[in-house]
Amino acid sequence: MKTLADPILLFDGVCSFCNQSVQFVIRHDKHGKFKFAALQSSVGQELLKKYNLPTNDYSSFVLVKGNSCYTKSAAVLQVCLGLGGLWRILYLFIVTPKPLRDGIYNFVAKNRYKWFGKNKQCMIPTPEVRKRFLS
Repeated sequence: MKTLADPILLFDGVCSFCNQSVQFVIRHDKHGKFKFAALQSSVGQELLKKYNLPTNDYSSFVLVKGNSCYTKSAAVLQVCLGLGGLWRILYLFIVTPKPLRDGIYNFVAKNRYKWFGKNKQCMIPTPEVRKRFLS
């Protein structure tokens, strides 16, 4: 398995919105430090077990960073912080109470298939981008 020194973003592999979010991170991660794995993949399942997270609930965005694991809105804000540049400003939302942040997150997560649909096939990344996906 890839070293946990690299931040690993776990996402719902069939969710169109989640895949668009991963593509957004890829475009804005100028140093290529984020790695990716679907929650449903063997790597994703292994990391979910390691951090005692449910292995059959794919509604949470998960970021494993060092020895820490972030879920839902905290994961999103950590990614913004990690992207650097102006995206770091969004991290200021960390002062918003977690129940409110996660309430908004849960509302979007609950409706993501209805609003954005499901992928019938995975994106075909370039060889360079493919190196950043763990499976």
